[in-house]
Amino acid sequence: MSLNRRSFLAGLAAAPAALSLTHCARPEARRPNILLAISDDQSWAHASIYNDPIVKTPAFDRVARGGVLFHNAVAASPGCAPSRAALLTGRPHWQLREGGTHASFFPRQLQVYPEMLEKAGYHVGLTGKGGGPANFEGSGWPHNPAGKGYTARKLAQPIEGISNLDYAANFEDFLKEKPAGAPFCFWYGAQEPHRAFKKGIGKEAGKRTEDVKVPPFLPDCDEVRADILDYYQEIEHFDTHLGRMLDMLEAAGELDNTLVLVTSDNGMAFPRAKATMYEYGIHMPLAVMWPAQCPKGREVQDPVGFTDFAPTFLEAAGVPVPADITGRSLLPILRSEKSGTVDPTRTFAIAGRERHSHSRFDNLGYPARALRTPTHLYIRNFAPDRWPAGDPDGYHDIDDCPTKSYMLENRDDPAVKQVFDLTFGKIPAEQLFDIVADPYCLKNLAEDPAHSEQKTRLAAELETTLRAQQDPRVLGSGDVFESYPRHSPMRPQLGGFAQRGAYNPTYQK
Repeated sequence: MSLNRRSFLAGLAAAPAALSLTHCARPEARRPNILLAISDDQSWAHASIYNDPIVKTPAFDRVARGGVLFHNAVAASPGCAPSRAALLTGRPHWQLREGGTHASFFPRQLQVYPEMLEKAGYHVGLTGKGGGPANFEGSGWPHNPAGKGYTARKLAQPIEGISNLDYAANFEDFLKEKPAGAPFCFWYGAQEPHRAFKKGIGKEAGKRTEDVKVPPFLPDCDEVRADILDYYQEIEHFDTHLGRMLDMLEAAGELDNTLVLVTSDNGMAFPRAKATMYEYGIHMPLAVMWPAQCPKGREVQDPVGFTDFAPTFLEAAGVPVPADITGRSLLPILRSEKSGTVDPTRTFAIAGRERHSHSRFDNLGYPARALRTPTHLYIRNFAPDRWPAGDPDGYHDIDDCPTKSYMLENRDDPAVKQVFDLTFGKIPAEQLFDIVADPYCLKNLAEDPAHSEQKTRLAAELETTLRAQQDPRVLGSGDVFESYPRHSPMRPQLGGFAQRGAYNPTYQK
């Protein structure tokens, strides 16, 4: 049975007036629904409204045209667990203990916006991938911190390499369970375009390798082009379900009062993208609309980060924003009628990484922090003696894929060697890129005297910000990140079972 306007709105008039007055910043206005749609491993450039000539994302484009398209959205981390943790809490991952690293505990004491909204009367749920991967049960959570999961409905015809969840149908089930009069907060977390893809799925859909524009940090060959097409096809799967959800809300008359935010958690699962601090690792697609409150058809250049999402949702719902949240609500930008630079005080966003996969001996990570402005990217690598892509036994911080295999097999080919060394080789402690002239981060300007003033200024801004946020990496206690227990599979040849990957009760909860 499909959802209709009458069943969706049934009982709204009966909602207690006291509830509205208690939780709504504007008593005369109904609290908005909140829909977060987050793909898994999608870089900024890969949506049709960003002028990608192949991938088709009509639902993402619909949200962007109905509200605001952001051009400088920065993930909290180039890996899923810390990036999602920052999104949920409104705080950078270095403040979240185990919750800020990959596949560890998610401390129960952390405040997350879905739970705060649930306490304020919202109907809360998720489908697909929520926060994590993390052992949230071991920390005392009754379910994923992003909400109670809705997973009953499956695709009638599952596709290899694609989740069997019918995300949109599960969203419909969630709406049917919504108490009369309650607004909702839903997390749509597609597992696409995370690896592994079904090889050839892009070509099967009619996409052509000759149309692909290969980023210059990857080899330009048919194997890589086909791999990119498969990635595009998975993005389109995510977008199709988003489109169905938007149509449901429109049919129910609820789209106008729904704050819809669409993004991804980190960059595409290709070499020199995901798990790196470069543009294709942390620069994210972002479109936001709330038709009842936000003028449409605008494009914004202000740098924004994932810690800004939680306070945006809370403020929109009229729920007090906790004092320990470091992010800033996006509502002033969303409610503005301006395009371009809307808030001149937003001059940069920051990101960081610690441990990703088990890819180094003794379960060591690759600690780094970055400061991203609209024109430059400054990166500080705290352990330049380590291999950034993982130890050379397998470079496991890069997901296994046809592109990675091709680069490893052809590393001595002169046409591949240069990009191979850029991606798999060690890197210096400081990196600086002019992302306007060099959006693929190929030329490090950190040692260029002509850019020394710029590097010094950005480095100082990053250091000041991290110290203000009590980041252990700049306070001399960064080894704490290496001590957190890991709960996903580890590789015996890399060690770590009895050393740094062991259970540490000090940091359990």
